[in-house]
Amino acid sequence: MKVRRFTIFRLLSLFVALIVGFCACDQTGQLFLPETFETEAPANEIPVGVVLSVTGRFAASSGVSIGHGLDLALEEINRSQRNGRQIRFIIADDESTVAGAVEAYNKLIQDGIPVILGPATSSQTEAAFPVAQEHGVVAMSPTSTARGLSALGDYLFRAALTTDVVIPSGIETTHATLGYQTAATMYDDTDVFSTDSDLAVRETLATKGVEVLITETFRGGDTDFTAQLTRINEMNPDVIFVSAQAPEKPGILTQGRQVGIPVSVPFIVRTLTTANVQAAGTAAEGAITFVGWASTANTPGNQVFVQNYIEKYGEAPDNYAARAYVALSVLAEAIANASSVDSTAIRDALANITDFDTVAGKFSFNTVGDAVYEPKILIVKDGELQIFE
Repeated sequence: MKVRRFTIFRLLSLFVALIVGFCACDQTGQLFLPETFETEAPANEIPVGVVLSVTGRFAASSGVSIGHGLDLALEEINRSQRNGRQIRFIIADDESTVAGAVEAYNKLIQDGIPVILGPATSSQTEAAFPVAQEHGVVAMSPTSTARGLSALGDYLFRAALTTDVVIPSGIETTHATLGYQTAATMYDDTDVFSTDSDLAVRETLATKGVEVLITETFRGGDTDFTAQLTRINEMNPDVIFVSAQAPEKPGILTQGRQVGIPVSVPFIVRTLTTANVQAAGTAAEGAITFVGWASTANTPGNQVFVQNYIEKYGEAPDNYAARAYVALSVLAEAIANASSVDSTAIRDALANITDFDTVAGKFSFNTVGDAVYEPKILIVKDGELQIFE
């Protein structure tokens, strides 16, 4: 595990440049962080660990976006100089694995870091969070959403809306509008987020009297979903719920239409991004997603965030970037309000965050450290993610 002291933007810029050089042979997972260290930071700087998928399976699909969101927030926060405190990132590559996330946590904690942002997935978070709790270190995942993870300890927080918030809300609205009576579900049975999401979907559908005709599974890293989708198509459901990590979503959408699932049968997919939509092309049309942020929302500072992100990175932010931006914004507010910069003081300040204005809306934490704000529902229309109405 390699831990280096420099900004995420510099790290990811180098990473992307290296990918370009290696893209023909798909060796992303073999790249290494550079052997570079910064000098010791001034006393007014607060070290924040960042556990990020710089290499491996999730690097391109979410790691770059999360890194960009954090880096943009860091730049703005440090420019504001609240209480004269500057945040300095200590970046650890989790290599897109559960073991890598745990190793990154152990290294950062060994180095005396009082607070850690990351990792991204629920599988990684489930394994890494107890390490932080055991050592009394604050940890906040910007993007993990499976139920029960923040409840593992009082030093643990999450910035993304959890499964038990977005799924019941999303099904309530889409069921009332679309009137579906039968459904199929499909999920990655090796992934904590996906298994929890599918369970919550089936639990919620049962309360609506919607019959689940078939449930199909796959494994993270799979690329051929035609057998599962063919069986789903044969059952003729009104709607198909998909719980998957980012790399598998475009293939599922594309192959679903290829096996003959009609466009009148919508896919409802957790956390679809613009990149997923672009990769799936016309097969993504009509797909619906339950999320916590929308680029078009008039939440505080959201349009400025979108514009600044586009100017800095040459593309629009996605949900991963937005949630990372929110996470650091909330953490910075807690650091500014904390009585000191030790873990316990930061934990207490985080727990007291209430109705804080973010690009996702007014943000609070509930009693177990999970985020509370307004969920959103988006639909793909004309190749764009738009508010579902």
